[in-house]
Amino acid sequence: MRLSALQKYILLQCYNRIGFRIGRGGLERFYDNREMPKAELLTKIITHSIERLIDNGFLFGFGMRTTEKWFIREIKLTKEGLKVAQTLASYQQRLPLRK
Repeated sequence: MRLSALQKYILLQCYNRIGFRIGRGGLERFYDNREMPKAELLTKIITHSIERLIDNGFLFGFGMRTTEKWFIREIKLTKEGLKVAQTLASYQQRLPLRK
């Protein structure tokens, strides 16, 4: 499965935490060095990325579920997600060199 840059960022953030569990509050930092989408779309974009990672078995989601919607507060890596995150962490980082 191909992962977007945001999904890779989410997996690496979980991998770098003790217990592989994080709250979703710090995931907006992904857009610090990129063009920021509108505020109302930011939460929706992050939520869809988290839900896709959960559907593919890379993350566990913790929160509340109503009959219509999930309210995900924390996420944690699964064993399969840990393998993918270790692979992503082993890649050499790109330097922001100017041409």
